[in-house]
Amino acid sequence: MKLAILDDYQHVALEMADWSALGRRCQIDIIDRPLAVPEEAARVLAPYDIICMLRERTPAPRALLERLPNLKLLAITGLQHRTLDLAAATDLGILVSHSSNHPGAHTGTPELTIALMLAAIRRIPQEDRRTREGRWQGSLGTQVYGRTLGIVGLGKIGRRVARAAQALDMNVVAWSQNLTEASAAEAGVRRVEKGELFGTSDIVTLHLVLSDRTRGVVGAQELSLMKPSAHIVNTARGPLIDEKALVEALQQRRIAGAALDVYWEEPIPSDHPLLALDNVVLTPHLGYVVEESYRAFYGDLVEQVTAWLDGKPIRVSNPTVKPRA
Repeated sequence: MKLAILDDYQHVALEMADWSALGRRCQIDIIDRPLAVPEEAARVLAPYDIICMLRERTPAPRALLERLPNLKLLAITGLQHRTLDLAAATDLGILVSHSSNHPGAHTGTPELTIALMLAAIRRIPQEDRRTREGRWQGSLGTQVYGRTLGIVGLGKIGRRVARAAQALDMNVVAWSQNLTEASAAEAGVRRVEKGELFGTSDIVTLHLVLSDRTRGVVGAQELSLMKPSAHIVNTARGPLIDEKALVEALQQRRIAGAALDVYWEEPIPSDHPLLALDNVVLTPHLGYVVEESYRAFYGDLVEQVTAWLDGKPIRVSNPTVKPRA
């Protein structure tokens, strides 16, 4: 059996769990770079019987799965993989196994959100750079105390962000298509309409699932409502924001800045206009990239592959599949 571990950018997958027993049963190969889908991914992954992937890093559409004739098991982290065509996997006889629901899986992203928010308004990356260059205090930051944080999407992650912001003595408001006043009140947050949130918030942060309904939920209209002193933070998914409209708003200083962990295209292209802006803090999709999550996820992957090799697959996402021989 040939097993590929995808997207191990930090070269830590084999350290995060004990793969030794699997190593005696499989040839384990590490793929440490993003693969272009479907062409490059199909070429590289065609020999493999088993593929392990961290959720939603490498898409797995039908156009790719159809070109992987040896693939029998797709082991994924997370309960679902929105860029995986589960119906195609089932049609092709590829069993999909998912990881457990880890209580701490939703904690890394809220912490990063707060870190990015503070980095942006205190201009920490810019001042770090100036200090290393021998220059001293080149900018004036602002504080979050008493300011308004607008949360777009008050799910598990949004609620954690709200609690952290309240601990910093921020006023927190929220909006989403389905959010009710009662649900917001349970989180100690005031529900407002979308326009009010963008018009009154000093910082806006996004915590929605990407779908046809939420794609572009922040466009030129919403950005035009924001204060010139306001910042926007996105640690959810890049396409929630109209990227062209955001770049224009930042270039023209119609908003003060942005802090982004996610992009329309990942990795972000080297010629992307965001990279040239000094009022943006950028990180490379680090939301759940913490040791605690990695140990849980890779431990689950070892468990999933072992169970399948033993003929007793666990946490099967497509139980109706007729497995390939």
